[in-house]
Amino acid sequence: MYEGRRAAITGMGAVTPLGPDLRRSWSRLLGGEIAVDRIRAWDPSQFPVQIAAEVREERAIEGLEPEAVGPHRHDRRIRFAFQAADEAWRGAGLAARPPDPARTGLSVGAEAGRKLLQKVAADYACWRQEASLEPVVPHIDPHDYPRLQPWAPTRLLARRYGILGPARTSSTACTSGAQAIGRGLQMIRRGDADVVLAGGTDALVEAFMVTGFALISALSERNDDPRRASRPFDADRDGFVLAEGAGFAVLESEAHARARGASILGWLTGYGSSLNAYRITDSPPEGNGAYQAMRNALHDAALAPEQIGHVNAHGTSTVMNDLSESRAIHRAFGAHASHLPVSSNKGQMGHLVAAAGAVETLFALCSLRDGLLPATANLDHPDPGCDLDHVRGEPRRSDARRAVSNSFGFGGSNATLVVERGES
Repeated sequence: MYEGRRAAITGMGAVTPLGPDLRRSWSRLLGGEIAVDRIRAWDPSQFPVQIAAEVREERAIEGLEPEAVGPHRHDRRIRFAFQAADEAWRGAGLAARPPDPARTGLSVGAEAGRKLLQKVAADYACWRQEASLEPVVPHIDPHDYPRLQPWAPTRLLARRYGILGPARTSSTACTSGAQAIGRGLQMIRRGDADVVLAGGTDALVEAFMVTGFALISALSERNDDPRRASRPFDADRDGFVLAEGAGFAVLESEAHARARGASILGWLTGYGSSLNAYRITDSPPEGNGAYQAMRNALHDAALAPEQIGHVNAHGTSTVMNDLSESRAIHRAFGAHASHLPVSSNKGQMGHLVAAAGAVETLFALCSLRDGLLPATANLDHPDPGCDLDHVRGEPRRSDARRAVSNSFGFGGSNATLVVERGES
């Protein structure tokens, strides 16, 4: 490891379909609970896809400014961001002793708000009905404009914590959260900040988004058996399951964390990214972009493939992604791939899209901390093309010290993060 090249992880927080905080989400993941069910937030009866993984437990957040409590109370991605970030910030001990605002950065992965899109979807009813409506010009309040932007969570989080240092917003679909954390690592390495709050948030369980993903046949249509709908790497998989939530981590330079006596939960040691230059919705069959991201991350962390003990896979439960990722893992890890345990969390909590990479990175670190690798749910009949050492059935005990977490996005962006077990 290069001196000064790693970032200490001193706080972690999440809100997921499995639970309102990281502790309960992680416990329920290990317990095999599945959060996929029939959509309750709105009536999906006229849609071909009627299932999702919704956040049904949320925590109250104290001390929010009126702008966040008022106009933003219906923007779930912003609510989730505040809940997860608050857990991470307080867990790192920064609520009691805030860091220097000018030396604190912010890196957030988020997609655009969908208030306008919901209005359009409502006006057009269901996509399966006969298209006979007159064109609709949806009304939007000018004050809603800032809240529709991907950078809205970044702006509000900065105000909440008084962050005055560097800021980035990553809006790269399913890779957003992982890229946000990777860019937080870069801020620490460059010396731009001593502390960075980094993570991702999203809320996709909406009629418009279900319609869009259903139209391209990306979603599972197992409406009669929701708990078994998301089945990464399984031969009978038929698509992913939409989900929502947020995950955030507090990153610090090692010197800053040690100087203030912070508990170091883990280390972020490498980040690799790439593009596919392929189709918008499909992964290239041989996994070129995914392979490049993993190879770049290992190089960035100065690690050999054999030094990785676990892969938290992107594992969406779509035919092409799972095949592409499996081939990429074989290419990136060579002979070690046959002995490298692989898990996907999406069988239990669905696909959190812009938040997926952040939450799954936190889970990867929890795996190293507890010495338990979560199983991939619903992996009953592994696809012969996905011939990896899948963790199946029950969590597997492990003494792994390092893990990689993969995120591959619609539009062809890829990101891999390398995490290492901490000291407490």
